[in-house]
Amino acid sequence: MPDPSAAASAASTAAAASASAVTAVFDDLREESLALDSLVRDLPDAGWAKPTPAPRWTIAHQIAHLHWTDRAALVSLTDAPGFARLAEEAAKAPEGFVDAGAEEGAALPPAELLARWRATRTELGAALEAAPTDARFPWYGPPMKAASMASARLMETWAHGQDVADALGVRRTPTARLRHVARIGVRARDYAFAVRGLPAPTAEFRVELVPPGGGEPWAYGPPEAEQRVTGPALDFCLLVTQRAHRADVALTAAGPDADRWLDIAQAFAGPAGRGRAPGTLR
Repeated sequence: MPDPSAAASAASTAAAASASAVTAVFDDLREESLALDSLVRDLPDAGWAKPTPAPRWTIAHQIAHLHWTDRAALVSLTDAPGFARLAEEAAKAPEGFVDAGAEEGAALPPAELLARWRATRTELGAALEAAPTDARFPWYGPPMKAASMASARLMETWAHGQDVADALGVRRTPTARLRHVARIGVRARDYAFAVRGLPAPTAEFRVELVPPGGGEPWAYGPPEAEQRVTGPALDFCLLVTQRAHRADVALTAAGPDADRWLDIAQAFAGPAGRGRAPGTLR
């Protein structure tokens, strides 16, 4: 006969592990934001006008975009009717509302933009931690739980941070926080096909990524899968956020579907991006 106390203990352990993972993503988002903050906090005003690899976007545009999106996420968590109005406005200009938000923020004096980004991301962090664990909040794509929203914000912060780092000629040290970016990239596989009007692969993939500093690979999918992707986690994250061209990363694909995926991978929602040109990874 099963031991009820053993079952209860196992459930308690699983719940504690889940809670710990949720707390970790909030902490990691905070750390990723601070890492980017350290790149821009001492920039002179002229430095904010430096062009980044994103066409027509300066460093100011990159930070303004993060502030705009953090603000939208905060509204989603705290004011559902307010977010519905934001979504309605976005639907009126689906191809331009992201650029418009970045332009608005980039027009601010750099010190004011930095202060606003800091204040909003602090409010967002508190709202994420206070949100009910199982509640889903509206977004421009499918509704998300707070932990998933934090992962998405981390992914965007890291990706736009890469644009800033490239503009400044800075090489960042990759961290274990990339596991959140990698996970989103893997989970977005079918979306990358769908957004290009292509049928999603029917077979499961195996993805094995070497984490920063080495160690046990981050593995996703069944070990016996014939469609496989292997390589450094940093390279995978650069590819799925379209911060590097496939020709410039050390990723290996086995199987035609896996090979095709590496040509079109994207971790972010929205239209298929153009990505970086070959030879532009610094």
